Amino acid sequence: MDVMEFRKGLLEDVRSTAAAYGEGSSAAFVGIMTEYLVNAEVLPDLEHAFYLGNGLRNRKLRIDGYILDELDYTMNLIVADYTGNDEERTLARKEAEQIFEWPIRFIDETFHNNLNKRIEISTAAADLIDLLTRNRGHITKYRILLLTDRFMSGRIDNFASREYEGVPVECQIWDIDRLYKIFLAESGRESIEINFTDYTPYGIPCLEASTVGTGEYKCFLSVIPGEVLADIYDLYGAQLLEGNVRSFLSTKVAVNKKIRQTILTNPKMFFAFNNGVSATAVDVHVEDRPEGKFITYVRDFQVINGGQTTASLSNARFRDKANLSEINLQMKLTEINEDLNETQDLLQKISRSSNSQNKVSDADFFSTHPFHIRMEQVSRRIFAPAIGGAQHDTHWFYERARGQYLQSQMRMTKAEKNRFLIQNPKNQLISKTDLAKARNSWRCLPHLVSKGAQRNFTEFAQWVDDNWSVSEQSFNERYFQESVALYILFKHVEKMVTQQPWYEQGYRANIVTYSIALFSHLIKRQFPKFTFDLQIIWNKQEVPEAVTSQMIFITKAVLESITDPSRGNVNVTQWCKQEACWNRIKEMDIELDLRIAPVLVEIGEVKSEAKKARKEQSVISGIEAQTEVVNKGGEYWQNLHSFIANKKIATPTEIQSLKIACKIPQKLPNSIHSQQLLLLVKKAEVEGWKEE
Repeated sequence: MDVMEFRKGLLEDVRSTAAAYGEGSSAAFVGIMTEYLVNAEVLPDLEHAFYLGNGLRNRKLRIDGYILDELDYTMNLIVADYTGNDEERTLARKEAEQIFEWPIRFIDETFHNNLNKRIEISTAAADLIDLLTRNRGHITKYRILLLTDRFMSGRIDNFASREYEGVPVECQIWDIDRLYKIFLAESGRESIEINFTDYTPYGIPCLEASTVGTGEYKCFLSVIPGEVLADIYDLYGAQLLEGNVRSFLSTKVAVNKKIRQTILTNPKMFFAFNNGVSATAVDVHVEDRPEGKFITYVRDFQVINGGQTTASLSNARFRDKANLSEINLQMKLTEINEDLNETQDLLQKISRSSNSQNKVSDADFFSTHPFHIRMEQVSRRIFAPAIGGAQHDTHWFYERARGQYLQSQMRMTKAEKNRFLIQNPKNQLISKTDLAKARNSWRCLPHLVSKGAQRNFTEFAQWVDDNWSVSEQSFNERYFQESVALYILFKHVEKMVTQQPWYEQGYRANIVTYSIALFSHLIKRQFPKFTFDLQIIWNKQEVPEAVTSQMIFITKAVLESITDPSRGNVNVTQWCKQEACWNRIKEMDIELDLRIAPVLVEIGEVKSEAKKARKEQSVISGIEAQTEVVNKGGEYWQNLHSFIANKKIATPTEIQSLKIACKIPQKLPNSIHSQQLLLLVKKAEVEGWKEE
């Protein structure tokens, strides 16, 4: 797939999305583009807020969306340039400069010309104005992202840095070519390349700890100036911390107060008091000089541990005007293999170990959680029922890693790609954040869903981690089918809302999650012995008409509640993030129509089916474990037996299972033995066992 094919596919996606949701093509374009950027961690999330108008001296204002990054208080403002033209067109520098002015004027009109009095209250644009006004003294940077379906002119290199009322303004163009590069990237994100000689004359002094490395990695110990780390963070923001499991932490937590205090009162002692940072890169250039070794360049740079330290240095310089010239800190830099498939597990282990001084649950490293892997396996194994007269069944493609769906098509022939798309249609792609939104909405947590994809996903991951340890068999084929059913319901309500006469292009995400949560709550309250039969949606691959009729009424009531003048917060978007909003909505006096009775099922029957599904999952897990044990071969288990004998860490039952495995293929361990053996491997790895 070349860049023109990629653009053609994106435009087709925009048109089909606009038609399905009954929204403008530009809004659909912004939604699809920002989904790429959120997945690539360029943006933490997005609030849609379209506004087009005029300000002082009839100057044009435009905003398409926004998000305030609460980690470093960067205000991201989205502005779209969508042509929808199938022919290749170029965005010139002069045009780009004009478009970048529109959001800046919006800010200026907000602060100086009472824009709030010209915008209807309880709209997404009014919420943005409220957010800008309340955080005016806290915003550290305005970052304007121009999204275009054109190609950027070759004459555009970069835009000169500028400020608005003392706050830096950064302008970025995201054209088709730049988005395509993210699509091509193995990691599904934009690579961070840093030339340290741009910051210091020789680079960063270092020692190469090559004797402790292996073919998998090299390690360097270095001292990095605080100013350099802050400069890099100012340029890349939270993207720099994407490998850090606590990049979402606020700078108000206690540990950061201590870091700030040291920066302000005792900068010379920072090196001694602070643990420094751990980082990784896939390409590290080191130069030998008479003064020693210096790191001059790194590619795909990530701060794995020390995100709080990094952000605190930047924040102290901006908010407190701190002088960082006397601050230095240690940095451990690990150079890893460029092949993501080989290094993903290593990267996660480095991150886990680097953060071991603080309590970190498996949920924080959810990308490698077995739940994730099982959902992927189930999605590739089971077929959804054929619908609409189709003569073939299809998969719901669960995307365990960013860009997995598109990457899987990269090296296919045209015929292979056509077969793939028939069996895995684009509208049956479900991501991990999609699943989290659908599940948490049904769990009656709409206030969490409203906090954004990443925050909601973190909460969902913690819930999964807790419940996995209690009964991992509960996450089985039936669980996946019901998750898909909830996702179908979620998308159905999204489309339904946009078609209602009362909908005015605002708060759709909040309306949807709150309506589904309220529907779930009302069933529990009014039909305590019953629950919604999600298998009906799975079997028909559509939402029953009785449910649609009920949701039309519920969604309108939800909109009226969240925009009611007596709500607890004037900002509707912020109000929806509060549990008080949910407490108010779930007390609404709504009587469900008895026509939904046929789609309800007794709770006892559901529990019986769930128990059956758990037993089936135990069998599947046993077979998978048995296959893995046999594939390792008898020699592997003989080597492990020798290691275990020296360490004396196995129980008599585990030793018995191990003796059977040593005789593969003459003897084959059963499923119970196999599961014991895989647990024994993990126990041995803690003691230093490594598979050759």
